[in-house]
Amino acid sequence: MLTILFYLFLAVLLGQFIYYVVLFGKFSFAKWTSAPQKRVPISVIVCAKNEEENVKTFVPLLMQQDYPDFEVVLIDDASSDDTLAIFEAFEKQYANIKLVKVQNNEAFWGNKKFALTLGIKAAKYDYLLFTDADCYPASPQWIKEMSSQFTTQKTIVLGYGAYEKIKNSFLNKLIRFETLLSATSYFSWAKLGKPYMGVGRNLAYKKDEFFNVRGFMDHMKIRSGDDDLFINQAATGSNTSWCLSADSFTYSKPKTNLKEWLNQKRRHVSTASYYKGFDQFQLGLFYCLQLAFIVLAIVLLAFQFQWIVVLSLVGFRYVFAWISLGFAAGKLKEKDVMYWFPFLELLLIFMQLSIFISTLFSKPVHWK
Repeated sequence: MLTILFYLFLAVLLGQFIYYVVLFGKFSFAKWTSAPQKRVPISVIVCAKNEEENVKTFVPLLMQQDYPDFEVVLIDDASSDDTLAIFEAFEKQYANIKLVKVQNNEAFWGNKKFALTLGIKAAKYDYLLFTDADCYPASPQWIKEMSSQFTTQKTIVLGYGAYEKIKNSFLNKLIRFETLLSATSYFSWAKLGKPYMGVGRNLAYKKDEFFNVRGFMDHMKIRSGDDDLFINQAATGSNTSWCLSADSFTYSKPKTNLKEWLNQKRRHVSTASYYKGFDQFQLGLFYCLQLAFIVLAIVLLAFQFQWIVVLSLVGFRYVFAWISLGFAAGKLKEKDVMYWFPFLELLLIFMQLSIFISTLFSKPVHWK
């Protein structure tokens, strides 16, 4: 039995090598070169629900973008706080702000996709750039960098939505490590011609792409997924690009409470169950390989079966995974989390298992 487990361990190790070095390596080890700057008119779309504190700070940052022709579409999704009043004040202050007021709709109550649909239809320009109300761009060059990736063929652009660093917070490191791992995966598969998700914190596409797939209609009843389910449906290897310039990143305020972050992850897990079959398979396989590697290594070492060989292979695995993710972390300005890599990865694997099990028995809460 231990011999069988050992050979299974070798197969799992090979699978992880393929993921980290061959697949993720397409992103991790690739060189990023900036595209020529373009001047396509852009509509920046921000949907907010009860975000009065965030929009006070972040909307003025959007208005400081160094770009000749853009508008900002602010969508108030039936907020019960002062978000709408703040948006109205900004609309009077800035000529290129357009305000969309969303009333509760009985058929689509509390559904962010309905609000976004109204904002997209109200947008003046054909090229759309999305971010969240609790996000801000890394630089005044954000629009310029993201729009530079549009071409006649490339009409969807995936960006990186990072989280702010909080000093001396282990939870913050865990959140940023999970974000790094997720981004490494979806950028890698996009480079392989199989894009499967993007993040609404930093995402751009042409309006035609939205209407070509009937917008969010095929998954309107699923409360989340305005970003990843849309990309999973609309993105292809031929129409999708990505932007890795540090000036193109956006930053969000991360959760500071473990329970709130776990609830957020539960929403993401529940949405992923609606991905295309291949995308569900490759994501599930990656996680199963992660978990199986840990379990098999513990069992084999506990019984001291070929323990020197097993220990050497464990070390080899952490070396190639560390190198691959380390290069990715360098591109995404997340190098500091890699100092904690083995601990963060181990914790994340078992947290993901807990999230998956809890999601089976109760539905997560969506949009505010």
